Amino acid sequence: MSNNFFKPTILSVNANLGVLFLRVGFGLMMIAGHGFPKLQRYLSGDHGFGNPIGLGEEPSLLLAIFAEFVCSLLLVVGLFTRAALVPLVITMLVALFIVHGGDPLNKQELPVLFTLAFITLFLTGPGKYSLDQMAFGSK
Repeated sequence: MSNNFFKPTILSVNANLGVLFLRVGFGLMMIAGHGFPKLQRYLSGDHGFGNPIGLGEEPSLLLAIFAEFVCSLLLVVGLFTRAALVPLVITMLVALFIVHGGDPLNKQELPVLFTLAFITLFLTGPGKYSLDQMAFGSK
């Protein structure tokens, strides 16, 4: 992939702080509320999970763990941020439209909020306070 994909966008100081709070806050919420519990369950031998896109329960669980735990960790530290956001957005869209598609708004609220935050971060990039800035930013 091109370095421009990973290169952070130049933002104001306040915008960089806002992106940092958004990135770390939503990343940690995803890890704590979704990714880590799924990882613990998988490691304990419970591989049962929904099969929303027809891949099977265990592959679906592993993909969810990858997105919600691994990609969220990358998001928190700001490494390969835009690439890490792609699986997170896809996972949240599956949760929104397939898993909770027929549910009322109160059941769809979390996937909507995560999706909006993740798309916003994809558009802004990781900001100045990120490992992407150290690795791919202007020297």
